[in-house]
Amino acid sequence: MIASKHRLIEPVTVNLSGPRCRAAPERRYRAAIKDYYEDLWERLPEELAAPDFERRRSFLLGEVRPGDRVLDLGCGDGVFTAALTGAGVAVVGVDVAEAALTRARRRSPSVDFRLAPVDGPLPLADCSVELVWASEVVEHVADTARWLSEVRRVLAPGGRLALTTPSHGRLRVTLGGVQRFSEPLGDHLHLYTKRSLTGLLGEFDFGSVSVRAVGGPPLLRRSLFARALR
Repeated sequence: MIASKHRLIEPVTVNLSGPRCRAAPERRYRAAIKDYYEDLWERLPEELAAPDFERRRSFLLGEVRPGDRVLDLGCGDGVFTAALTGAGVAVVGVDVAEAALTRARRRSPSVDFRLAPVDGPLPLADCSVELVWASEVVEHVADTARWLSEVRRVLAPGGRLALTTPSHGRLRVTLGGVQRFSEPLGDHLHLYTKRSLTGLLGEFDFGSVSVRAVGGPPLLRRSLFARALR
């Protein structure tokens, strides 16, 4: 259970029509999301050019400390996992798509990669890592409260969260239109601004929250880079 500034947040299942009535739609939803990401990773080209890769890698490596145990959450094909391995830290890569993990294992055969359920707990013990890295992940998460609760659970006391996500400031959305950034059938479920992301992390009792907008002109930044302490 996570105590926020305004409420206690914990995974809750509300029974409106009985467990059988609710379970079937939930299973179908989980299966649909799982199939979506498996199909996506099957179709994506083998050699991907990650947007702003060098900038994101520099941010990540700047957060790493000697002896860290690191979780690459939403590791995809493992491109950042490989960068962490090269930095000499112990790393675990986690993703919801086995097709993504297959690629990641080819890239870094010695790394511990683990499959996570779409809406379930992370496959790590409590307080097991000092750094969680989640690059371009949080905007895809349906249950953000549960996701952040799990991030806090696996972080050791004083551990750090470092994440990146697209920036959707007012001018950027006004000029591009919301449909450009959140298509009805797309997988971007949330749009974040510097203020909203700062508030979200603070709501979950992360400390020393720092969010900066990077990439592009001052009023049209493309990305948000955030760090926070458990």
